[in-house]
Amino acid sequence: MSRSPLKPEVMSPAGYWPQLHAAIEAGADSVYFGLKHFTARAKVGFSLEELPEALKTLHRRGVKGFVTFNTLVFEHELREAARTIAAIAEAGADAMIVQDAGMLKLARQIAPDLELHASTQMSISSVEGIEMARQMGAARVTLARELSLDDLRAIRAQTDCELEIFVHGALCVAYSGQCFSSEAWGGRSANRGQCAQACRLPYELMVDGRLEPLGDARYLLSPGDLFALQQIPEIVRIGISALKIEGRYKDSDYVALATRAYRKAVDEAWAGLPLSVSAAERLELEQVYSRGLGPFFLTGTNHQTVVNGRAPRHRGVWMGRVARVTADAVAIEPSPAHDVAPLKAGDGIVFDAADWRSPEEAEEGGRIYEVKAVAGGRLELRFANRALNLSRVRSGDLIWRSHDPDLDRIVKPYLEAATPVRKQPVEVRVTASAGLPLSTLWTVKKFRVTVSSSEPLTSAQNRPASAEFVRDQLGRLGNTAYELASLTFEATGSPFVPASVLNQVRRQAVEELEALQSQPRAVAVNTVSINRLPREQLPSEPRIHLLVRTAEQLDGALRCEPASITLDYLDLYGLRPSVERVKALGISVRVASPRILKPNEERIVDFLIRLDCPILVRSMGLLRTLRERGCQGLTGDFSLNAANSLSADILLDLCLERITPTHDLNALQVADLARMIGAGAVEAIAYQHLPVFHTEHCVFCRFLSTGTSYKDCGRPCEKHRVALRDTGGREHPVMADIGCRNTVFGAEAQEASLHLESWRKAGISHFRLEFVHESGEEVERISALLADALAGRTSFTQLTKDLKRVVRQGTTEGSLFVPKDYLTLPILQ
Repeated sequence: MSRSPLKPEVMSPAGYWPQLHAAIEAGADSVYFGLKHFTARAKVGFSLEELPEALKTLHRRGVKGFVTFNTLVFEHELREAARTIAAIAEAGADAMIVQDAGMLKLARQIAPDLELHASTQMSISSVEGIEMARQMGAARVTLARELSLDDLRAIRAQTDCELEIFVHGALCVAYSGQCFSSEAWGGRSANRGQCAQACRLPYELMVDGRLEPLGDARYLLSPGDLFALQQIPEIVRIGISALKIEGRYKDSDYVALATRAYRKAVDEAWAGLPLSVSAAERLELEQVYSRGLGPFFLTGTNHQTVVNGRAPRHRGVWMGRVARVTADAVAIEPSPAHDVAPLKAGDGIVFDAADWRSPEEAEEGGRIYEVKAVAGGRLELRFANRALNLSRVRSGDLIWRSHDPDLDRIVKPYLEAATPVRKQPVEVRVTASAGLPLSTLWTVKKFRVTVSSSEPLTSAQNRPASAEFVRDQLGRLGNTAYELASLTFEATGSPFVPASVLNQVRRQAVEELEALQSQPRAVAVNTVSINRLPREQLPSEPRIHLLVRTAEQLDGALRCEPASITLDYLDLYGLRPSVERVKALGISVRVASPRILKPNEERIVDFLIRLDCPILVRSMGLLRTLRERGCQGLTGDFSLNAANSLSADILLDLCLERITPTHDLNALQVADLARMIGAGAVEAIAYQHLPVFHTEHCVFCRFLSTGTSYKDCGRPCEKHRVALRDTGGREHPVMADIGCRNTVFGAEAQEASLHLESWRKAGISHFRLEFVHESGEEVERISALLADALAGRTSFTQLTKDLKRVVRQGTTEGSLFVPKDYLTLPILQ
């Protein structure tokens, strides 16, 4: 079997102490957790003061501790970030998981020996992206969750980097690191650990301006949960280094059950044994938390299965459908799950009336008092008096078991263990000679202790020591975290070894092993100065760059005669004639790359390069490729997530001429960044519909075809204009890119008129306007308004009014909004 030389880690989440202990007892090899800040799960985590004890707890049990530092870091936080990185290293973390490229660089300077892992928030989906992360200092890369087993196999064949993938838990509809919905609509950045889960809200589908009926699929951006237990043998064969369970917001029951299941699967796969997961074990995982389990992208693209859309939250296990409702009971047609784990008294259930009830309306549910088999294979459910309102239950409603008390008993040993459940195998070598002290060598993984008896052994008069006797005494490790895996016994002569001596040696060895494993790993920490003076920028004339997505918009853009036009087309092969057309008029032209590039999509890169024009670069992997090929005139887009001067410097040093700051920055932060790195290196977006979701899941394929992928969907994205209408009536455009991935754009146009004056004072002279569903005439009018204001022919105040008047769905500051508390912050603390 072709596989990694090392057994893959089972990597479990911990929001806090209960989950950390559950992960240890259920068999995790490593546990990842965050602090209170600089983490992608801002609501949970340990304090910096608790960190040493958390790591000591893990290490004492032979488990690695990985600290998540996987958010973008703002300029004014750099000193605090440096202090935190130093504290993480000094506490003995086995690795730090990082999103921000600048933090990779900073951590390398502060703690060169601290292992760094590239977070899935870096949106890495190709070998080129992996090698870029390694170049920045990452020893392991967590790959995007949208990759298939075939993709993983292709990547593994081209790199020896440690690879980590998610195998279980919640899926984001957007690529991690590429979701700006929370930032756009609530000022809460997902890249800063404050996801508002706009993907879990209901939407209506508008097709060519008309409402498309969706039945019960109201939550059309809410995916099911990843479940890759059946794929573990293949994943092990591919050679993936770490299998990650999502869930730092989940409770300890979930952590225990998921860890136990994947521990068992990995052990069996590594031993070459068939997978023994039972239907009951699968139901346990579904019961404890799921939105519907499946392997989804791991087994290949099927857009009909990723999103069911009936509900956005955990309901448990589907147990049947309501057949009849009486005054005091409900008769149901049971589902196949009932044959594996039957309904019983004490179970909690909820009635799912999504077919007829408003999604905002509370669901009916409660605990079963009695279950009775009735005619026709049906079950009759009864409830305590007034426990629920049966008038709100109808025939046809689905029934979900939301709580199974049996699970409480299953997880109890992992949560309330009086003695350790998970044991570390220990190898012991014993040397016994009459006249010399007993010598023992105890080995647990890389840790070794030598313990000898205090007195020399004597010669045996009747019964010399035997291997069986020594094994029995040294193997009495019952209440400890160790178990005797093997014993080597070497005796010279006929030594007598008293049981009291073996017991004392055993107790001392356990104490020394625990102390040795608990010691923090020594990591050298350097003092790093990050003081940096803003750069002076000579004023220059403003230059307007237009990004268009249709031929009609291009017509309007050409009439504006901007500094450049960027083509962001769905049709790859329609690019060349448009590029030639722009060049012929003497206007600089760029083409926009996809944000995501997977294995076997090299043809897209080759085609873009052959167009022989500058490229708007949207992925780290592509940046590496273009650099190697000597491409010039490159601009890095917002999706590279430059949030501070350190990350910006790295990108600019990689052959970019300019960068567009991440949309996580507000308008004043954009101006501050321009001052720090030089305003000529910044291209700010002054008008756009913010790209709030970027997703592998195709709404066009799912709802406008019966196909499963681009191969059989009929390409409805080329025939229809689609938008998602939220509960407030706003219609958010949806477009596909040349990789058949969807972007959902904000309904309102985000514009910077209130901040153009401060941007100009900061020296910014490159301004980009991006269009989605605007007509060619609207492109021309909006561009002219911005050009007049930047040239001083009209005021910025008038520009605000004019844009509100001409933009169809209205305008907003969106992510550019500057909170009051930011006004009091210095650039550096």
